[in-house]
Amino acid sequence: MSLPLGVILAGGQARRMGGRDKPLLTLAGQALIAHVAARLAPQTAGLIVSANGDPARFASLGLTVIADASPGQGPLAGVLAGLTRAEALGHRSIVTAPADTPFLPRDLVRGLRAAAYAQDSAFAYAESRIGPGVYVPHPDCALWPV
Repeated sequence: MSLPLGVILAGGQARRMGGRDKPLLTLAGQALIAHVAARLAPQTAGLIVSANGDPARFASLGLTVIADASPGQGPLAGVLAGLTRAEALGHRSIVTAPADTPFLPRDLVRGLRAAAYAQDSAFAYAESRIGPGVYVPHPDCALWPV
């Protein structure tokens, strides 16, 4: 089974943060998006960034930056842009993660694949267990079939 293309979702408007560019905020001296890229890269067949605005602000990552399919339409616009690019590149699936999730599991793709298989599906999203039988969904961290 081939690895998915990784798509870092960085197109948000950061309204709750006063419009600050969340992916470029630092943690331990490194931009949040750089942490995400470091966690996701070993699990994928390559990475791209789906973002709006000036793509040059992500130049230090050395990744292709694509614009959201419909800017201002939320993370699904970034997912659509990622799926479109993945299809053009011949990938069969993508895995998405927001640019402000620096502590992604190092086995995220494996876990998503296992969840998809268990559900007899090609799609799966991450969840966090916060109590006995209580889970919080994280649909931005997901495995999507092209």
